[in-house]
Amino acid sequence: MTDTPAGPAAPAPTRERLLDAAQRLYARRGLDAVSLREINQAAGARNATAVQYHFRDRAGIVRAIIARHRPDVEARRHALLDAYESAGRDDMRALAAALVRPLAARLADEGGRDFLQIWAAVLNRPDPTPSTEALEDPSDSVYRWRMLVQPLLEEDAARLHRRFTALLYASIELGRRARSGPRTDDRLFTSYLIDVVTAILGAPVAEETRRLAAERDAARGTG
Repeated sequence: MTDTPAGPAAPAPTRERLLDAAQRLYARRGLDAVSLREINQAAGARNATAVQYHFRDRAGIVRAIIARHRPDVEARRHALLDAYESAGRDDMRALAAALVRPLAARLADEGGRDFLQIWAAVLNRPDPTPSTEALEDPSDSVYRWRMLVQPLLEEDAARLHRRFTALLYASIELGRRARSGPRTDDRLFTSYLIDVVTAILGAPVAEETRRLAAERDAARGTG
């Protein structure tokens, strides 16, 4: 007797083919240059509305691509943050490494490199919120990372979103690296990126920047 898909599990192959196609197309052409129809065609889906059925819209399929890679990134980052807390000492570079290394590990395979390019594009959008809501979840590793970094930052640096700047810079550089193709060794790149992220997090806030930020806040009535 031949096993055949049955019940709720039957659509899974179509969903995975759609995710594979969307991930590949978004990485190569960008989030705004790919239509849902093209994703359907590339996945070989017979139903013209397959993407809408499984993911509703582009934001839904981007969330699903991120969710596909999230478990590996989360496990690696939580492990590094556990080690940081166990060490019991302030170490900005260790925290920068906890941000960078779990993402850099995705450079090792083609699907991971596609993800890094999509993740960088998502963070670099004017409003990344629809695809990054998990970052505000206390169980998320980036949320945990942000809480551990905060005590090491100057108050003004935290207020000026220095942590998001570090996350955005790291993601863009990793996306750029991923776009340039597979490399035999990413260790030097990763270590240098950690150095730069450490510098971003620890850079002093200039008096001019403090003054301009205070003027902005006063104008907004948030000072």
